[in-house]
Amino acid sequence: MIATKAFAAQSATTPLAPFNFERRDPGAHDVQIEILYCGVCHSDIHQVRNEWGNSVFPMVPGHEIVGRVTNVGTHVTKFKVGDLAGVGCFVDSCRVCDNCKEGIEQYCEEGMSGTYNGYERDGKTPTYGGYSTQIVVDEQYTLRISDKLSLAGVAPLLCAGITTYSPLRYVGVTKGHKVGVLGLGGLGHMAVKFAASFGAEVTMLSGSKSKEADAKKLGAHHFALTSDEATMKGLQNHFDFILNTVSAPHDYNTYLNLLKTNGTMIVVGVPPAPAQVPAFNLIMKRRSIIGSLIGGIRETQEMLDYCAEHGITSDVEVINIQNINESYERMLKGDVRYRFVIDTASLK
Repeated sequence: MIATKAFAAQSATTPLAPFNFERRDPGAHDVQIEILYCGVCHSDIHQVRNEWGNSVFPMVPGHEIVGRVTNVGTHVTKFKVGDLAGVGCFVDSCRVCDNCKEGIEQYCEEGMSGTYNGYERDGKTPTYGGYSTQIVVDEQYTLRISDKLSLAGVAPLLCAGITTYSPLRYVGVTKGHKVGVLGLGGLGHMAVKFAASFGAEVTMLSGSKSKEADAKKLGAHHFALTSDEATMKGLQNHFDFILNTVSAPHDYNTYLNLLKTNGTMIVVGVPPAPAQVPAFNLIMKRRSIIGSLIGGIRETQEMLDYCAEHGITSDVEVINIQNINESYERMLKGDVRYRFVIDTASLK
């Protein structure tokens, strides 16, 4: 077994604090990774505080992991010691259902094994995430990381990146499309970068005028203040797609009305209460709402390779692990541009 240092929550009401545990020794198909950076996702807060009602304690969060391979199993063929590697939101799946075979393991019919707050395939061994010094993962669920980009900036691509890349690719966003991005946070800023890089005309939809300069710096062609009635009226029937990244309560109908006939709202944010959408708001313009969850291993690798080729990373603020609780409070206030990333050297 491998002694591992981490930060963990012992309950939904206690702050994260130092925690020691043991990782398994690498099996024949496993890769051992020394974690260098780990992004801080808003879902880490939800799960640490048991806001989704499924938390397993003690909990070591973190599913935006980049590091360097320090050991490989005897049958590993994709990685060697010294390689850069990444781990995203899950570390295993059933591998035999139709979705796994299709390469969309995030929709595994038996349920994927989350990188943290989940269980290994035995159903009883808890998974611990990237707020730790190292991790051991099957090579099939480990990702190749380019050395062309800042590793701290790459870490959030493993969640915020793929969560926005995947649906934009799925609906076929390309040159000539008009795309609205609702919300400029960890997800929204990546959505702007990707949609613009795909050739779309991108409009940032935000309730904060102060975010206009950042939105345009990130690649948005236009900025629309959602509290401005005249602006919103002028955008009715305008967009082919709206990528909705907002997790706070809001009215979907306001934004559905901005879609053209046959337009699609893509939902990746998770508000606390169910949306109320009258059928006529969909029927009258044949509009649709779809959801999307991260991406499979194959598509995540595609996204990482695309980012390396096009020089795309997340905008980050690097922190020491000892500041994680303060960083959670800042995230809740929107005081981060646009992703916190833990320098895991601070754990050592």
